[in-house]
Amino acid sequence: MTQYIAWFGQLTMKDINLVGGKNASLGEMISHLAQAGVSVPAGFATTTQAYREFLIVNGLADRINHLLNELDVDDINALTAAGRTIRKWVLDATLPATIVQAIAQAYEILVAHDEKRDEVSFAVRSSATAEDLADASFAGQQETLLNVRGLDQIMEAVKIVFASLYNDRAIAYRVHQNFPHDKVYLSAGIQKMVRSDLGASGVMFTLDTESGFRDVVFITSAYGLGETIVQGTVNPDEFYVYKRGLTAGKPAILSRRLGTKAIEMIYGDSTNATDSFTLTRDVEHERRTRFSLSDTQVEALARQAMIIEQHYGRPMDIEWALDGLDQQLYIVQARPETVESRITTVLDRYKLTSRGVVLTEGRSIGSKIGQGAARLIMGADQMHKIRPGDVLVTDMTDPDWEPIMKRASAIVTNRGGRTCHAAIIAREMGIPAVVGCGDATGSIKDGMDVTVSCAEGDTGFVYEGMLPFEHTTSDTGQLPDLPVKMMINVGNPSHAFSFSRMPNQGVGLARLEFIINNMIGIHPKALLEFDRLPDTLKQDIGTRIAGYQSPVDFYVEKLVEGIATLAAAFYPHAVIVRTSDFKSNEYANLIAGNRYEPQEENPMIGFRGASRYVSAAFRDCFELECQALRKVRDEMGLTNVEIMIPFCRTLEEAEQVTLLLASHGLARGQNGLRLIMMCEIPSNAVLAEEFLQFFDGFSIGSNDMTQLTLGIDRDSSLVAHVFDERNPAVRKLLKMAIDACHKQGKYIGICGQGPSDYPDFAAWLYEQGISSLSLNPDSVLQTWLDLAKLSES
Repeated sequence: MTQYIAWFGQLTMKDINLVGGKNASLGEMISHLAQAGVSVPAGFATTTQAYREFLIVNGLADRINHLLNELDVDDINALTAAGRTIRKWVLDATLPATIVQAIAQAYEILVAHDEKRDEVSFAVRSSATAEDLADASFAGQQETLLNVRGLDQIMEAVKIVFASLYNDRAIAYRVHQNFPHDKVYLSAGIQKMVRSDLGASGVMFTLDTESGFRDVVFITSAYGLGETIVQGTVNPDEFYVYKRGLTAGKPAILSRRLGTKAIEMIYGDSTNATDSFTLTRDVEHERRTRFSLSDTQVEALARQAMIIEQHYGRPMDIEWALDGLDQQLYIVQARPETVESRITTVLDRYKLTSRGVVLTEGRSIGSKIGQGAARLIMGADQMHKIRPGDVLVTDMTDPDWEPIMKRASAIVTNRGGRTCHAAIIAREMGIPAVVGCGDATGSIKDGMDVTVSCAEGDTGFVYEGMLPFEHTTSDTGQLPDLPVKMMINVGNPSHAFSFSRMPNQGVGLARLEFIINNMIGIHPKALLEFDRLPDTLKQDIGTRIAGYQSPVDFYVEKLVEGIATLAAAFYPHAVIVRTSDFKSNEYANLIAGNRYEPQEENPMIGFRGASRYVSAAFRDCFELECQALRKVRDEMGLTNVEIMIPFCRTLEEAEQVTLLLASHGLARGQNGLRLIMMCEIPSNAVLAEEFLQFFDGFSIGSNDMTQLTLGIDRDSSLVAHVFDERNPAVRKLLKMAIDACHKQGKYIGICGQGPSDYPDFAAWLYEQGISSLSLNPDSVLQTWLDLAKLSES
């Protein structure tokens, strides 16, 4: 280590003032985590003393400070002019000979053992003393140059990095974060390149970025150099990895999402620092339809992420690269994650109260709803058009636009992923954003009123018009204990992590048909008989199942992903998974469904539930559900999953379906498995004690029980006024079921709509001694408080 140069291996996080946050973190990992399995490429950093001396020798410090002290960063034109002027001053200046000599000596040491030293390439990264902090990321504020070759290019790249401290976005961000310009210094990190131009790269977080859920590692990946993901120019593959499973040595990937990965960044042929060091090219179709990482590589990355998180003692934002030559995975940056620290016990909930015309959709950032006049901004020269409260619509947000992003009520882009720099800044600012829409600038017209909803899961929607919505806040920190379990009904796994933050004691109803509908969309029979389908149907289905080994593997693995995500989100609380309960008309709506489904006059009381499972026509489809459930429980170790059988009409069906489950490795009691039956048909209540010989308890389905007790088609508006779960006949049957479970000491819960809609019905069930109430998420807190008052009286 000299006055001007510090080797990564000699640095720790105590050296932020010497080499900035990014370089100090690289040194920390090399110094302390290499033996634990974290791989970081070697390199060195210029010190902040070198940067200060560079400014002083060239007479720049006072000139820069004077210009910035007079600047109003909210005046976009003035900001642009000031930034351009300062950067030119820096680039026109000369590096002092002492600094040039120090860099040259370090460079010689770094390439000394490379036989093809002229072909060795480097990343030259900026590292500021005010960045990568716990409450402000400064993400993307300064430059990173990739594929820099030779000493001359490195010298020029160092000056480019120095100049980038005065990018427009960096100047504005410092002002907005209250960091004095003259107290922030820069270091340039010179690090050996990982050949991810021949492999893949991406970003990972040691938590779910949208909900703050801590038990997962979220990984994004695309082909080529990582700037495409960071800049938001590519829609990457996405993976969630369950930390507990990984620690236990179990299969731990909770979900996979195939990105389009349309382009990749590779090495350019630059000969000097004014040329492009890199270039982008299209990715061929065959590679787009594959995941850019294997399952083994995904889990290996997650292990490194967990080691880093444990060392730093907080959630981390990590950049990684896969070397296409040696097939090794490397960590190239690690910084504190900046949004999780702002999560409190106050739960914000946004909910649209009506729907409109969907103009476009993409990946949601955050969970809020924003609305206003759309402003199509296609370049930095149009930034002045954004007014407070407008919706920013553009091809791709960029950290350069930070000065105007804070004005927007929402942001919508054609391109970008959930881990690009702009998405990170949008989260910090609490602005909802929908990214990667593809056609936002074509489908949204300038000046039109729009509503941007990120409150509907992973997919964000842009609606025409100013739609009404509700915004509620609840403090979940102090809720009284109750003698009844308060559980949640969850259909869509994309909501699981956010719903798990609510007060709850598990999931009383996870509907498998929601997973089939939202994550698969194809009739299981069509996947079992894929080779016999017409070519046009094969082509359509083939596109949807891309990335998976076979059609059947796609179906089973998507079920596994959905079930495992729910189970991990609420672990160790029970997650009661109801096997598929589509009616024939609903199955027919799936792709190819009309080839296999019968025409029924009233499918509500037709071919559904247990009758399907034991039938010759559907038994092989049910076997796929069993495979998925068994993998989640027995291989992934998520034994908090319990199985619930719907619409079991007779004792004969009860016996047949439990034997069928056992034949597929899901025997009652095996590996702690609990089998629950939906109690939703009058015969279930009348013969409750007999049905309970085959099951470990009941979960009441009040909708169907009311329909069948009162003889009302619950889909008919003509008799809807008669439909009421509180009817005395319905209550009498429910009491029979509750009493039978109490008599045998078995579980009795309810997962139907009734207690969510009617507080007095919830109170009645509570008084009957029901074991659990599983409610819609929006009614859990209020019902909890209502029952607490009842308990006190």
